[in-house]
Amino acid sequence: MEAFNHLDGRMAPLPMANIDTDQIIPKQFLKTVDRVGLGAGLFYDLRFTPEGRERPDFILNRPEYKGASVLVAGDNFGCGSSREHAPWALMDFGVRCVISTSFADIFYNNCFQNGLLPVVLKPEEVQALMDEAQGGNHLVTVDLAEQTVVSPTGLRFHFDIDPARKHKMQNGLDAIGETLQAAKDIDVYEMRQAISQPWLERA
Repeated sequence: MEAFNHLDGRMAPLPMANIDTDQIIPKQFLKTVDRVGLGAGLFYDLRFTPEGRERPDFILNRPEYKGASVLVAGDNFGCGSSREHAPWALMDFGVRCVISTSFADIFYNNCFQNGLLPVVLKPEEVQALMDEAQGGNHLVTVDLAEQTVVSPTGLRFHFDIDPARKHKMQNGLDAIGETLQAAKDIDVYEMRQAISQPWLERA
């Protein structure tokens, strides 16, 4: 998993509440377990017409928001089904951080397993970021070490995060990576088990 420490990036405002995982990555894109290429399906029904033409008015299709790495979204982002393809699609599109007032629990947990930082801010703070992004100021700083978001005009907002999750994000550790940190201890345990209970090895 790619580590997350400090991000200076362009932010895009998406002032819509209750964006579910089917809107983030529609069901027709769930046939693969390959994370590469899923960005093409991100917000597909919002980004494209039924005929497959790009909607010029959708925020991520507008030239000033191309390459946005921070998404400022409405309440309850990532609700719906538990598909892990949702954070995969956001990451493949280039989004490394989503800021909202609240996230669905499963989506929130999936973000930390994939290197996508979900930041919870107060409603008035999210609105301030929305206003700046919609007004033409797009560059924002997200600092995980300091747990701060700094707006284009210099407004500084603090966010809370579980210390264990912060450590894993900063060190690029998903569940497998975290387990492998104890690889030597696991090897010692298995060796002792093989000596004390050799019949298990023959099973």
